[in-house]
Amino acid sequence: MVINVKVNPKASRNLVKQEKDGLRVYLTKPAYNGLANKQLIEILAEHYRLKKYQVRIIQGESSRNKLIELSAVSKPI
Repeated sequence: MVINVKVNPKASRNLVKQEKDGLRVYLTKPAYNGLANKQLIEILAEHYRLKKYQVRIIQGESSRNKLIELSAVSKPI
C-alpha cells in the first residue's frame, strides 16, 4: 500500500491526522540529519501496527511531501 504523507517537523507533539488526500503527520523532531524521517517511520509503524522495516519512504526524502510504502498493512490504531 502506498500513501501520501505531509510532514510537519518541530511540532509541539506527535500526531497523525487523516486527510482526504492522505495523512498529515506532526513530528517533534527537526528535519535535520534525517531525524524527522526516522521518527516518521517509527510513528507510522506504530500507527499501522507494523515493524519499522515494513515502512519505507519511496519519494520525498528531503521534502515535506512524501510517498510512503507500507507492506503487510493491518488496521490503524
